[in-house]
Amino acid sequence: MRLTPRKLNAYTMFKLPAAYLCGVRTKHIDNDACTVDVTYKWINQNPFKSMFWAVQGMAAEFSTGALMIGKIQESGKRVSMLVTSNSATFTKKATGKITFTCNDGKLIDAALQKAIETGEGQTVSMKSVGTNEEGIEVSTFIFEWSIKEKS
Repeated sequence: MRLTPRKLNAYTMFKLPAAYLCGVRTKHIDNDACTVDVTYKWINQNPFKSMFWAVQGMAAEFSTGALMIGKIQESGKRVSMLVTSNSATFTKKATGKITFTCNDGKLIDAALQKAIETGEGQTVSMKSVGTNEEGIEVSTFIFEWSIKEKS
């Protein structure tokens, strides 16, 4: 089954309702990249009239995780995945529509191939950059994913 934005948004609604209610929506996914949008609203605000950092984190993580899910499905193997660490940098107030993009599909390919070939767990650090409607970077998240083929 090929992942599409529509399928991922339905998944979010049923399995990640907090993200769905806060407005996290997948806009694009292909073999190399995933784009997720979230719009500043009352439900996801902080006291400083911008988007709460954790809402940005949900959108950023989903842009990396959706790519990982797609690659694991394509492999046909049973592979576990888990975020083992993350870091974030905030450079501008997040207001309006924020678009998070992860372009690390090729990193997943290499780590997944090695995990399947060796049977050992692998880690891959993936970056998701959030930009506002003017194209200005507002935040950058790095998620370290651990993957391992299930026995």
